[in-house]
Amino acid sequence: MAKVVMYCTAVCPYCVAAERLLKSRGVTEIEKIRIDLDPARQEEMITRSGRRTVPQIFIGDTHVGGFDDTAALDAAGKLVPLLASA
Repeated sequence: MAKVVMYCTAVCPYCVAAERLLKSRGVTEIEKIRIDLDPARQEEMITRSGRRTVPQIFIGDTHVGGFDDTAALDAAGKLVPLLASA
């Protein structure tokens, strides 16, 4: 299974929803990077994703986006194959 990295904050309902969705698709480990604890990581997230909002999810080297993007990918049947690809 591909490595999953999620930039998040402590109080983010979309982060919780994204984690729930990923776990429902078989993800057992998510590397969570808390940008509210380390401002340098927030800059890293913006540089990697081009976005300022959380969550920002990466599956392997692929930037998936936020919760809405991840849910849309799942609805299109493309999330599970992406998770299995690495």
